[in-house]
Amino acid sequence: MPYLCLLLSGAALLINGMALLGRVPQRDSAVFSALIGTAQLALGVTYLGTSAGGGPQFVLGASGMFLFGLTYLYAGLDGLLQLGSKGLGWFSGLVGALGIFFAAEWSRDDPLLSVLWLGWAFLWTLFFLRMVLGYEALAPFTGWALVLTSQVTATVPALMGLSGHWPRGQGVALVTAGAIGALLVTAAALAWPRGVPPRALPRAIRTQMHN
Repeated sequence: MPYLCLLLSGAALLINGMALLGRVPQRDSAVFSALIGTAQLALGVTYLGTSAGGGPQFVLGASGMFLFGLTYLYAGLDGLLQLGSKGLGWFSGLVGALGIFFAAEWSRDDPLLSVLWLGWAFLWTLFFLRMVLGYEALAPFTGWALVLTSQVTATVPALMGLSGHWPRGQGVALVTAGAIGALLVTAAALAWPRGVPPRALPRAIRTQMHN
């Protein structure tokens, strides 16, 4: 079930990224997020009910399912009900911090999952920066980051897990970390405002915050 939730997350991250880039209507993205979040929460409850007495790894896995499910459901309701995004931003900041904790906990037993959690923590932090601190200029970068990393951090690992080929070696984790880093650099290049030199970008962001 965790792999199924991960597969759904790949779709949700992609659609949310497309919405931030203006390729998908925000309302469509919100409905999709609410559906994915509800499905993941239901899977999480089922997972808990059928795996009673599991160890620490089981608890960590179930916790991750609920964090993802709550995030997508909250994002969907935020978009549909026009809640203002502040609460979602603070929740994203909290989950971003928890993502670092999860990465540390998985670092010994599952290096690949540890790297994935670091990637997800970064994405959650981007939402915190936009929604709480007002860095709306990060929207294009966030959109591209979601679109480009969604398949590497969610869909492909989910397919590997569902097929019984989840890798646990350090080598795969390092390659994945490099791939995520390269994709984030690509996202930054695609989102870079045309005509804005690198030194002027921080000033452009501050100006947008005060407008």
